[in-house]
Amino acid sequence: MAKLDTHPIPGSGLITARPVLSAALAIAAIGTITILGAWFSQYGLGLNPCPLCLEQRYAYYFAVPLALMLALGDHAGASRKVIIAGFVAIAAGMLWNAGLGGYHSGVEWKWWAGPQECTGTLGDLGSGNLADRIRSITVVRCDEAAWRFLGLSLAGYNALISAGLAAIAVWAVVTERRARSPRTQ
Repeated sequence: MAKLDTHPIPGSGLITARPVLSAALAIAAIGTITILGAWFSQYGLGLNPCPLCLEQRYAYYFAVPLALMLALGDHAGASRKVIIAGFVAIAAGMLWNAGLGGYHSGVEWKWWAGPQECTGTLGDLGSGNLADRIRSITVVRCDEAAWRFLGLSLAGYNALISAGLAAIAVWAVVTERRARSPRTQ
């Protein structure tokens, strides 16, 4: 007979029984949903990303596959040191990305200047037909939020999501270290 989940929160039994797997799957799922949302806003809604927006996607392109590998590694019995190192890498990448999202939000609010390539002057147009060169240039400015909800832009939401994913990764590291410490055995 199958044992029923008797935890007060449905599904919380997996979280307490397999914290590494739960954290890895949460990071992969939330990261995937975030990237799909970014792609939808770009290709579905026509909100073209600026250079900072594109740079903020790199952390997800790194964290989602790594989280899936950590989930597989946990299932296959990988070294705990490797699992912990993977979560530390995800936490570091997501903290960096949260900082980048915060920086980008500050650029959008005009609290500080952004990078020259997306908030500065047009620069040297070179030689040749000036009218053709100007028509071919498409600049998506980093200092103009394409969309806001509840006062936050996509960069602001990215900062919050990235910080949350970093917190999940840190939680996995702490939980795994506690589970493997000699005092708890």
